[in-house]
Amino acid sequence: MTSPPNLARMAASHSDQLANRILRSLIGGIIAAVLTLGAGKIWPGFLTTMQQVSVQLFDPFGQVFLRLLFFVIIPLVFASLASGVLQLGRPDKLGPLAGRTFGLFTLNMGIAVGLGLLIMNLVHPGSFIDEATKQKLLSSYSTSAEQYAANPTQAQSGVSLMMVIEMFMPRNLFGAFVGSNRATLGDVLPLILFAILIGVVGTKLADDRRARLLGGLEIVTELMTGIVHLALRLAPYAVPAMIYSVIVRAGLDIVIALAVFVASCVGVMALHLFGTMSLWIMLWTKRTPREFFSTIKDVLITAFSTSSSAATLPAALQNAQEKLHLSPSTAGFVLPLGATMNMAGTALYEGCVVLFIAQVVGADLSLVQQVTLLLLSVLSAVAVAGIPGGSLPLIAGLLATFGVDPNSIYIILGVDRLLDMCRTTLNVAGDLATATVVDEMMKKSEARA
Repeated sequence: MTSPPNLARMAASHSDQLANRILRSLIGGIIAAVLTLGAGKIWPGFLTTMQQVSVQLFDPFGQVFLRLLFFVIIPLVFASLASGVLQLGRPDKLGPLAGRTFGLFTLNMGIAVGLGLLIMNLVHPGSFIDEATKQKLLSSYSTSAEQYAANPTQAQSGVSLMMVIEMFMPRNLFGAFVGSNRATLGDVLPLILFAILIGVVGTKLADDRRARLLGGLEIVTELMTGIVHLALRLAPYAVPAMIYSVIVRAGLDIVIALAVFVASCVGVMALHLFGTMSLWIMLWTKRTPREFFSTIKDVLITAFSTSSSAATLPAALQNAQEKLHLSPSTAGFVLPLGATMNMAGTALYEGCVVLFIAQVVGADLSLVQQVTLLLLSVLSAVAVAGIPGGSLPLIAGLLATFGVDPNSIYIILGVDRLLDMCRTTLNVAGDLATATVVDEMMKKSEARA
Protein backbone atom coordinates (compact mmCIF):
# COMPACT_ATOMS: atom_id res chain seq x y z
CA MET A 1 0.00 0.00 0.00
CA THR A 2 1.29 3.49 -0.85
CA SER A 3 1.98 5.56 2.21
CA PRO A 4 0.41 9.03 2.65
CA PRO A 5 3.80 10.82 2.28
CA ASN A 6 4.34 9.03 -1.04
CA LEU A 7 0.86 10.08 -2.14
CA ALA A 8 1.67 13.66 -1.20
CA ARG A 9 4.92 13.54 -3.18
CA MET A 10 3.10 12.06 -6.19
CA ALA A 11 0.47 14.82 -6.03
CA ALA A 12 3.16 17.51 -5.77
CA SER A 13 5.07 15.99 -8.68
CA HIS A 14 1.93 15.92 -10.82
CA SER A 15 1.23 19.57 -9.94
CA ASP A 16 4.78 20.57 -10.91
CA GLN A 17 4.46 18.72 -14.21
CA LEU A 18 1.20 20.55 -14.94
CA ALA A 19 2.77 23.92 -14.10
CA ASN A 20 5.69 23.21 -16.43
CA ARG A 21 3.32 22.14 -19.21
CA ILE A 22 1.31 25.35 -18.81
CA LEU A 23 4.48 27.46 -18.86
CA ARG A 24 5.80 25.71 -21.99
CA SER A 25 2.46 26.11 -23.74
CA LEU A 26 2.31 29.79 -22.76
CA ILE A 27 5.74 30.39 -24.32
CA GLY A 28 4.68 28.40 -27.37
CA GLY A 29 1.55 30.55 -27.77
CA ILE A 30 3.61 33.76 -27.59
CA ILE A 31 6.12 32.49 -30.17
CA ALA A 32 3.32 31.35 -32.51
CA ALA A 33 1.62 34.74 -32.23
CA VAL A 34 4.82 36.68 -32.96
CA LEU A 35 5.49 34.45 -35.99
CA THR A 36 1.93 35.04 -37.18
CA LEU A 37 2.40 38.81 -36.91
CA GLY A 38 5.66 38.50 -38.84
CA ALA A 39 3.99 36.45 -41.57
CA GLY A 40 1.19 39.03 -41.64
CA LYS A 41 3.67 41.68 -42.75
CA ILE A 42 4.30 39.58 -45.88
CA TRP A 43 0.81 38.08 -46.34
CA PRO A 44 -1.78 40.44 -44.77
CA GLY A 45 -4.57 38.03 -45.67
CA PHE A 46 -3.00 35.33 -43.48
CA LEU A 47 -3.02 37.63 -40.44
CA THR A 48 -6.64 38.61 -41.08
CA THR A 49 -7.59 34.93 -41.31
CA MET A 50 -5.79 34.08 -38.06
CA GLN A 51 -7.45 37.00 -36.28
CA GLN A 52 -10.82 35.62 -37.35
CA VAL A 53 -9.79 32.13 -36.20
CA SER A 54 -8.82 33.63 -32.86
CA VAL A 55 -12.22 35.30 -32.47
CA GLN A 56 -14.26 32.33 -33.66
CA LEU A 57 -12.26 29.43 -32.17
CA PHE A 58 -9.47 30.33 -29.74
CA ASP A 59 -11.43 32.89 -27.70
CA PRO A 60 -14.43 30.56 -27.13
CA PHE A 61 -12.10 27.71 -26.14
CA GLY A 62 -10.32 29.99 -23.68
CA GLN A 63 -13.67 31.08 -22.31
CA VAL A 64 -14.60 27.46 -21.53
CA PHE A 65 -11.56 27.31 -19.25
CA LEU A 66 -12.37 30.68 -17.65
CA ARG A 67 -16.06 29.93 -17.18
CA LEU A 68 -15.28 26.68 -15.37
CA LEU A 69 -13.26 28.73 -12.90
CA PHE A 70 -15.91 31.45 -12.68
CA PHE A 71 -18.54 28.79 -11.94
CA VAL A 72 -16.96 27.96 -8.59
CA ILE A 73 -16.11 31.47 -7.36
CA ILE A 74 -19.30 32.27 -5.43
CA PRO A 75 -19.71 28.92 -3.60
CA LEU A 76 -15.97 28.61 -3.04
CA VAL A 77 -15.55 32.11 -1.58
CA PHE A 78 -18.50 31.57 0.75
CA ALA A 79 -17.56 28.06 1.87
CA SER A 80 -13.83 28.66 2.29
CA LEU A 81 -14.22 31.96 4.13
CA ALA A 82 -17.03 30.76 6.43
CA SER A 83 -15.17 27.54 7.24
CA GLY A 84 -11.95 29.52 7.78
CA VAL A 85 -13.63 31.65 10.45
CA LEU A 86 -15.41 28.61 11.89
CA GLN A 87 -12.15 26.71 12.31
CA LEU A 88 -10.74 29.49 14.47
CA GLY A 89 -12.90 28.02 17.23
CA ARG A 90 -13.47 31.28 19.13
CA PRO A 91 -14.69 34.66 17.81
CA ASP A 92 -11.94 36.47 19.77
CA LYS A 93 -9.31 34.81 17.53
CA LEU A 94 -10.79 36.57 14.50
CA GLY A 95 -9.54 39.98 15.71
CA PRO A 96 -5.80 39.22 15.50
CA LEU A 97 -6.23 37.37 12.19
CA ALA A 98 -8.26 40.19 10.63
CA GLY A 99 -6.00 42.92 12.05
CA ARG A 100 -2.83 41.37 10.66
CA THR A 101 -4.51 40.63 7.32
CA PHE A 102 -5.90 44.11 6.69
CA GLY A 103 -2.71 45.75 7.98
CA LEU A 104 -0.59 43.79 5.49
CA PHE A 105 -3.10 44.45 2.68
CA THR A 106 -2.81 48.21 3.26
CA LEU A 107 0.98 48.09 3.55
CA ASN A 108 1.27 46.00 0.38
CA MET A 109 -0.84 48.36 -1.73
CA GLY A 110 0.70 51.52 -0.28
CA ILE A 111 4.26 50.38 -1.03
CA ALA A 112 3.24 49.27 -4.55
CA VAL A 113 1.68 52.61 -5.50
CA GLY A 114 4.57 54.53 -3.93
CA LEU A 115 7.08 52.58 -6.02
CA GLY A 116 4.99 53.07 -9.16
CA LEU A 117 4.73 56.85 -8.74
CA LEU A 118 8.46 57.07 -7.97
CA ILE A 119 9.38 55.23 -11.20
CA MET A 120 6.93 57.29 -13.27
CA ASN A 121 8.51 60.49 -11.95
CA LEU A 122 12.05 59.28 -12.57
CA VAL A 123 11.47 57.86 -16.07
CA HIS A 124 8.74 60.35 -17.14
CA PRO A 125 7.45 58.07 -19.95
CA GLY A 126 4.81 60.62 -21.00
CA SER A 127 7.51 62.65 -22.75
CA PHE A 128 8.19 59.74 -25.14
CA ILE A 129 4.71 59.86 -26.76
CA ASP A 130 4.64 62.28 -29.69
CA GLU A 131 1.59 63.92 -31.25
CA ALA A 132 1.49 61.52 -34.22
CA THR A 133 1.33 58.51 -31.92
CA LYS A 134 -1.42 60.15 -29.84
CA GLN A 135 -3.52 60.73 -32.96
CA LYS A 136 -3.01 57.13 -34.08
CA LEU A 137 -4.10 55.83 -30.68
CA LEU A 138 -7.08 58.19 -30.65
CA SER A 139 -8.32 56.94 -34.02
CA SER A 140 -7.97 53.31 -32.92
CA TYR A 141 -9.49 53.42 -29.44
CA SER A 142 -11.65 56.55 -29.13
CA THR A 143 -14.94 54.58 -29.08
CA SER A 144 -13.79 52.27 -26.31
CA ALA A 145 -12.42 55.23 -24.36
CA GLU A 146 -15.81 56.97 -24.42
CA GLN A 147 -17.43 53.80 -23.04
CA TYR A 148 -15.16 53.76 -19.98
CA ALA A 149 -15.24 57.53 -19.49
CA ALA A 150 -19.05 57.50 -19.45
CA ASN A 151 -19.13 54.85 -16.71
CA PRO A 152 -19.83 56.48 -13.31
CA THR A 153 -17.33 55.39 -10.68
CA GLN A 154 -16.71 55.68 -6.98
CA ALA A 155 -13.47 57.49 -7.73
CA GLN A 156 -15.33 60.28 -9.51
CA SER A 157 -17.92 60.82 -6.81
CA GLY A 158 -15.41 60.57 -3.98
CA VAL A 159 -15.16 58.23 -1.04
CA SER A 160 -17.84 58.48 1.64
CA LEU A 161 -19.04 56.39 4.58
CA MET A 162 -22.29 55.65 2.75
CA MET A 163 -20.36 54.41 -0.28
CA VAL A 164 -18.45 51.96 1.94
CA ILE A 165 -21.72 50.75 3.48
CA GLU A 166 -23.19 50.22 0.01
CA MET A 167 -20.10 48.27 -1.05
CA PHE A 168 -20.29 45.83 1.86
CA MET A 169 -23.97 45.87 2.86
CA PRO A 170 -26.36 46.27 -0.11
CA ARG A 171 -30.09 45.98 0.51
CA ASN A 172 -30.27 42.91 -1.74
CA LEU A 173 -27.45 40.53 -0.80
CA PHE A 174 -28.21 37.85 -3.37
CA GLY A 175 -28.83 40.39 -6.10
CA ALA A 176 -25.42 41.94 -5.39
CA PHE A 177 -23.31 38.83 -5.76
CA VAL A 178 -25.43 37.22 -8.48
CA GLY A 179 -24.89 40.27 -10.72
CA SER A 180 -27.14 42.34 -12.92
CA ASN A 181 -26.93 40.05 -15.95
CA ARG A 182 -25.42 36.79 -17.17
CA ALA A 183 -22.40 38.51 -18.70
CA THR A 184 -21.03 40.05 -15.48
CA LEU A 185 -19.56 38.73 -12.27
CA GLY A 186 -21.41 39.97 -9.21
CA ASP A 187 -19.99 41.98 -6.32
CA VAL A 188 -18.15 39.63 -3.96
CA LEU A 189 -17.63 42.09 -1.08
CA PRO A 190 -21.13 41.63 0.42
CA LEU A 191 -20.75 37.85 0.14
CA ILE A 192 -17.45 38.07 2.04
CA LEU A 193 -19.10 39.97 4.90
CA PHE A 194 -22.01 37.51 4.97
CA ALA A 195 -19.62 34.52 5.04
CA ILE A 196 -17.67 36.07 7.94
CA LEU A 197 -20.93 36.62 9.87
CA ILE A 198 -21.97 33.01 9.26
CA GLY A 199 -18.56 31.81 10.50
CA VAL A 200 -18.63 34.01 13.61
CA VAL A 201 -22.15 32.99 14.60
CA GLY A 202 -21.33 29.36 13.76
CA THR A 203 -18.56 29.33 16.38
CA LYS A 204 -21.23 29.82 19.05
CA LEU A 205 -23.24 26.73 18.04
CA ALA A 206 -23.15 23.55 20.07
CA ASP A 207 -20.14 21.35 19.28
CA ASP A 208 -22.09 18.75 17.29
CA ARG A 209 -23.97 21.37 15.24
CA ARG A 210 -20.77 23.33 14.60
CA ALA A 211 -19.06 20.15 13.41
CA ARG A 212 -21.95 19.42 11.02
CA LEU A 213 -21.85 22.97 9.65
CA LEU A 214 -18.09 22.77 9.18
CA GLY A 215 -18.41 19.37 7.49
CA GLY A 216 -20.97 20.74 5.04
CA LEU A 217 -18.80 23.74 4.17
CA GLU A 218 -15.77 21.49 3.68
CA ILE A 219 -17.77 19.24 1.34
CA VAL A 220 -18.69 22.29 -0.78
CA THR A 221 -15.04 23.38 -0.82
CA GLU A 222 -13.93 19.89 -1.85
CA LEU A 223 -16.49 19.76 -4.65
CA MET A 224 -15.45 23.17 -5.99
CA THR A 225 -11.80 22.16 -5.80
CA GLY A 226 -12.64 19.09 -7.88
CA ILE A 227 -14.07 21.35 -10.58
CA VAL A 228 -10.86 23.39 -10.45
CA HIS A 229 -8.86 20.21 -11.09
CA LEU A 230 -11.03 19.56 -14.17
CA ALA A 231 -10.50 23.11 -15.41
CA LEU A 232 -6.74 22.92 -14.95
CA ARG A 233 -6.62 19.91 -17.27
CA LEU A 234 -7.62 22.33 -20.03
CA ALA A 235 -5.04 24.94 -19.02
CA PRO A 236 -2.12 23.66 -21.18
CA TYR A 237 -4.38 24.09 -24.23
CA ALA A 238 -6.50 27.11 -23.22
CA VAL A 239 -3.60 29.28 -22.04
CA PRO A 240 -1.72 29.37 -25.39
CA ALA A 241 -5.02 29.90 -27.21
CA MET A 242 -5.81 32.98 -25.10
CA ILE A 243 -2.35 34.54 -25.26
CA TYR A 244 -2.14 33.89 -29.03
CA SER A 245 -5.49 35.61 -29.54
CA VAL A 246 -4.52 38.67 -27.49
CA ILE A 247 -1.26 39.23 -29.36
CA VAL A 248 -2.48 38.65 -32.94
CA ARG A 249 -5.49 40.91 -32.41
CA ALA A 250 -3.75 43.76 -30.54
CA GLY A 251 -0.49 43.60 -32.50
CA LEU A 252 2.94 44.72 -31.36
CA ASP A 253 2.83 48.19 -32.95
CA ILE A 254 0.97 49.73 -29.98
CA VAL A 255 3.29 48.02 -27.51
CA ILE A 256 6.31 49.44 -29.34
CA ALA A 257 4.78 52.92 -29.39
CA LEU A 258 4.21 52.75 -25.62
CA ALA A 259 7.34 50.72 -24.93
CA VAL A 260 8.78 53.04 -22.26
CA PHE A 261 5.52 53.11 -20.31
CA VAL A 262 5.04 49.34 -20.61
CA ALA A 263 8.65 48.66 -19.60
CA SER A 264 8.33 51.04 -16.63
CA CYS A 265 5.13 49.37 -15.42
CA VAL A 266 6.44 45.83 -15.86
CA GLY A 267 9.73 46.79 -14.20
CA VAL A 268 8.14 48.28 -11.10
CA MET A 269 5.70 45.37 -10.83
CA ALA A 270 8.64 42.96 -10.97
CA LEU A 271 10.46 45.05 -8.36
CA HIS A 272 7.51 44.86 -5.98
CA LEU A 273 6.90 41.18 -6.70
CA PHE A 274 10.45 39.90 -6.34
CA GLY A 275 11.73 42.69 -4.09
CA THR A 276 9.08 43.64 -1.55
CA MET A 277 7.46 40.21 -1.40
CA SER A 278 10.86 38.51 -1.05
CA LEU A 279 11.66 40.80 1.90
CA TRP A 280 8.34 39.88 3.52
CA ILE A 281 9.05 36.18 3.12
CA MET A 282 12.60 36.53 4.50
CA LEU A 283 11.68 38.80 7.42
CA TRP A 284 8.46 37.21 8.62
CA THR A 285 8.60 33.52 7.65
CA LYS A 286 11.04 30.62 7.79
CA ARG A 287 10.89 30.11 4.02
CA THR A 288 13.26 31.39 1.36
CA PRO A 289 11.97 33.55 -1.51
CA ARG A 290 13.19 30.96 -4.02
CA GLU A 291 11.25 28.19 -2.29
CA PHE A 292 8.14 30.38 -2.04
CA PHE A 293 8.06 31.44 -5.69
CA SER A 294 8.89 27.92 -6.88
CA THR A 295 5.95 26.58 -4.88
CA ILE A 296 3.42 29.09 -6.25
CA LYS A 297 4.61 29.23 -9.88
CA ASP A 298 1.59 27.29 -11.20
CA VAL A 299 -0.79 29.81 -9.60
CA LEU A 300 1.17 32.75 -11.03
CA ILE A 301 1.01 31.24 -14.52
CA THR A 302 -2.76 30.83 -14.14
CA ALA A 303 -3.07 34.46 -12.96
CA PHE A 304 -1.00 35.74 -15.89
CA SER A 305 -2.95 33.83 -18.50
CA THR A 306 -6.46 34.54 -17.14
CA SER A 307 -5.93 38.20 -16.12
CA SER A 308 -8.39 37.53 -13.32
CA SER A 309 -7.80 37.37 -9.57
CA ALA A 310 -11.27 35.88 -9.17
CA ALA A 311 -10.63 33.10 -11.68
CA THR A 312 -7.28 32.33 -10.03
CA LEU A 313 -8.71 32.13 -6.49
CA PRO A 314 -9.63 28.42 -6.66
CA ALA A 315 -6.11 27.48 -7.78
CA ALA A 316 -4.61 29.76 -5.09
CA LEU A 317 -6.66 28.11 -2.33
CA GLN A 318 -5.65 24.68 -3.55
CA ASN A 319 -1.98 25.65 -3.69
CA ALA A 320 -2.02 27.30 -0.25
CA GLN A 321 -3.28 24.19 1.48
CA GLU A 322 -1.70 21.42 -0.60
CA LYS A 323 1.74 22.90 -1.38
CA LEU A 324 2.37 25.83 0.97
CA HIS A 325 0.71 23.83 3.77
CA LEU A 326 -0.96 26.88 5.28
CA SER A 327 -3.58 26.50 7.98
CA PRO A 328 -7.03 26.02 6.36
CA SER A 329 -8.46 28.75 8.60
CA THR A 330 -5.81 31.27 7.53
CA ALA A 331 -5.89 30.38 3.82
CA GLY A 332 -9.68 30.29 3.82
CA PHE A 333 -9.84 33.73 5.41
CA VAL A 334 -6.98 35.64 3.76
CA LEU A 335 -7.17 34.48 0.13
CA PRO A 336 -10.89 35.15 -0.59
CA LEU A 337 -10.48 38.60 1.01
CA GLY A 338 -7.27 39.17 -0.92
CA ALA A 339 -8.86 38.32 -4.27
CA THR A 340 -11.17 41.30 -3.75
CA MET A 341 -9.28 43.69 -1.49
CA ASN A 342 -5.51 43.10 -1.75
CA MET A 343 -5.01 44.62 -5.19
CA ALA A 344 -1.40 45.84 -5.09
CA GLY A 345 -0.88 45.35 -8.83
CA THR A 346 -4.12 47.14 -9.67
CA ALA A 347 -3.44 50.06 -7.30
CA LEU A 348 0.11 50.40 -8.69
CA TYR A 349 -1.21 50.35 -12.27
CA GLU A 350 -3.92 52.92 -11.58
CA GLY A 351 -1.40 55.34 -10.11
CA CYS A 352 1.05 54.80 -12.98
CA VAL A 353 -1.60 55.25 -15.67
CA VAL A 354 -3.05 58.46 -14.21
CA LEU A 355 0.41 60.01 -13.78
CA PHE A 356 1.52 58.84 -17.24
CA ILE A 357 -1.56 60.23 -19.02
CA ALA A 358 -1.22 63.48 -17.07
CA GLN A 359 2.36 63.72 -18.34
CA VAL A 360 1.25 63.04 -21.92
CA VAL A 361 -1.40 65.78 -21.91
CA GLY A 362 0.87 68.23 -20.06
CA ALA A 363 -0.98 68.25 -16.74
CA ASP A 364 1.86 67.40 -14.35
CA LEU A 365 0.58 66.65 -10.85
CA SER A 366 2.04 68.31 -7.76
CA LEU A 367 3.43 66.38 -4.78
CA VAL A 368 0.21 66.91 -2.81
CA GLN A 369 -1.86 65.68 -5.75
CA GLN A 370 0.35 62.60 -6.10
CA VAL A 371 -0.06 61.78 -2.40
CA THR A 372 -3.81 62.10 -2.93
CA LEU A 373 -3.50 59.89 -6.01
CA LEU A 374 -1.69 57.26 -3.90
CA LEU A 375 -4.51 57.19 -1.35
CA LEU A 376 -7.26 57.14 -3.98
CA SER A 377 -5.49 54.38 -5.95
CA VAL A 378 -5.39 52.18 -2.85
CA LEU A 379 -9.04 52.86 -1.99
CA SER A 380 -10.39 52.52 -5.53
CA ALA A 381 -8.40 49.32 -6.20
CA VAL A 382 -10.51 47.61 -3.51
CA ALA A 383 -13.63 48.37 -5.57
CA VAL A 384 -12.22 46.89 -8.80
CA ALA A 385 -13.88 43.69 -9.98
CA GLY A 386 -11.39 40.80 -10.13
CA ILE A 387 -11.94 40.27 -13.86
CA PRO A 388 -10.05 41.37 -17.01
CA GLY A 389 -10.29 45.11 -17.60
CA GLY A 390 -12.09 45.73 -14.29
CA SER A 391 -9.92 48.74 -13.39
CA LEU A 392 -10.54 50.80 -16.55
CA PRO A 393 -13.75 52.59 -15.43
CA LEU A 394 -12.09 53.52 -12.13
CA ILE A 395 -9.02 54.86 -13.94
CA ALA A 396 -11.33 57.06 -16.03
CA GLY A 397 -12.84 58.32 -12.78
CA LEU A 398 -9.43 59.06 -11.29
CA LEU A 399 -8.45 61.02 -14.41
CA ALA A 400 -11.54 63.19 -14.00
CA THR A 401 -10.71 63.70 -10.31
CA PHE A 402 -7.39 65.32 -11.26
CA GLY A 403 -8.81 67.44 -14.06
CA VAL A 404 -7.68 65.22 -16.94
CA ASP A 405 -10.16 64.35 -19.72
CA PRO A 406 -11.37 60.76 -18.96
CA ASN A 407 -11.44 60.07 -22.71
CA SER A 408 -7.62 60.26 -22.57
CA ILE A 409 -7.73 56.68 -21.34
CA TYR A 410 -7.55 55.71 -25.02
CA ILE A 411 -3.78 56.21 -24.76
CA ILE A 412 -3.29 52.96 -22.81
CA LEU A 413 -6.14 50.77 -24.10
CA GLY A 414 -3.93 49.04 -26.64
CA VAL A 415 -1.55 47.72 -23.97
CA ASP A 416 -4.00 47.35 -21.11
CA ARG A 417 -4.57 43.61 -21.58
CA LEU A 418 -0.84 42.86 -21.50
CA LEU A 419 -0.38 44.93 -18.35
CA ASP A 420 -3.59 43.45 -16.92
CA MET A 421 -1.92 40.04 -17.07
CA CYS A 422 1.13 41.40 -15.23
CA ARG A 423 -0.78 43.24 -12.50
CA THR A 424 -3.04 40.24 -11.87
CA THR A 425 0.08 38.13 -11.34
CA LEU A 426 1.27 40.66 -8.75
CA ASN A 427 -2.16 40.75 -7.09
CA VAL A 428 -2.25 36.98 -6.66
CA ALA A 429 1.37 36.74 -5.51
CA GLY A 430 0.62 39.42 -2.91
CA ASP A 431 -2.35 37.41 -1.65
CA LEU A 432 -0.28 34.25 -1.25
CA ALA A 433 2.63 36.12 0.37
CA THR A 434 0.25 37.81 2.80
CA ALA A 435 -1.43 34.50 3.64
CA THR A 436 1.99 32.91 4.25
CA VAL A 437 3.12 35.75 6.53
CA VAL A 438 -0.18 35.85 8.45
CA ASP A 439 -0.10 32.07 8.90
CA GLU A 440 3.41 32.29 10.37
CA MET A 441 2.36 35.13 12.69
CA MET A 442 -0.73 33.25 13.90
CA LYS A 443 1.29 30.10 14.60
CA LYS A 444 3.88 32.07 16.62
CA SER A 445 1.11 33.84 18.52
CA GLU A 446 -0.60 30.55 19.37
CA ALA A 447 2.73 29.01 20.44
CA ARG A 448 3.29 31.85 22.94
CA ALA A 449 -0.26 31.59 24.31
